[in-house]
Amino acid sequence: MAWGIRSRVAGLVLFLPLLFVNVSATAQSVKVEGLIKSRNGDSMVLQGKGSANVVVVLTDSTQVGQVQGVFKARRKEMSMAALIPGLAVKVEGAYNEQSQLVAKSVSFKGNDLERAESIEAGMHEVTVRTQQNTQQLEKQNAELKAQNQALQENRQQIAANKAAIDAAIARFGQLDDYYILDEVTIYFDNGKIKFDPKYVPQLLALADKAKAINGYMIEVKGYASTVGSAALNQQLSEDRADEVTNVLVQQGHIPLTRMLAPGAMGETHPVGDDKTEKGQAENRRVVVRVLQNKGIAGI
Repeated sequence: MAWGIRSRVAGLVLFLPLLFVNVSATAQSVKVEGLIKSRNGDSMVLQGKGSANVVVVLTDSTQVGQVQGVFKARRKEMSMAALIPGLAVKVEGAYNEQSQLVAKSVSFKGNDLERAESIEAGMHEVTVRTQQNTQQLEKQNAELKAQNQALQENRQQIAANKAAIDAAIARFGQLDDYYILDEVTIYFDNGKIKFDPKYVPQLLALADKAKAINGYMIEVKGYASTVGSAALNQQLSEDRADEVTNVLVQQGHIPLTRMLAPGAMGETHPVGDDKTEKGQAENRRVVVRVLQNKGIAGI
């Protein structure tokens, strides 16, 4: 009987290291790089390099930062709302039981963020160019059908062009997948980042309406007139967007995971004539929109 007890104890001693290894492997931290394919509140789909898509879960403790400097040694803390489709990111975290990557930190380069915001702001232009390229390819196809020898020589080029267009559609098409369900525009005095308190009730009403919408997102974009330097106006547009975002988060109680791209658009996309005072006043604005993903809407 003593021999049987010793055998069970020995087996338990051999089992414990295996248990420790399995627990450690489960909690092991991993790093994944790729493009944000889509974003929905506290989760996003990451298209990894040479691998399948990864579902990334964002939490209140997820650290978001922008790496800066020649050697990328400095890090600037950023809002989670900067994580927009088309942005190249590096995610560090651990997988949960649903094979989702729970992000401990997300980092990206400043020029990658600017590129993603430019893509979002210029989506209409990309769409037009894509249509033009598609029409050109169809025209070339019709001409090549009449030329047996030329058909073989040009097929590779056509395939390459089509692949580039399809890649652009796959990367940028996600940004067209939202319905605009509500919108509020707030105007600012020249050189100011504080806005008239009369707009606060409008923002809070928008926040209340958004909370009743399944899968809602809120987009905030700041703009400036051309009065002053371009660098100053770029900063003004960013500060104005941040000021409005703070009201939505602090007073409207909108979670940061529901805030999308507080864009600093600078002097771009004027709605008024900047040569007149009236037009300048119209251009000093922040536009707030309530969005819903078309897939969630069931359309």
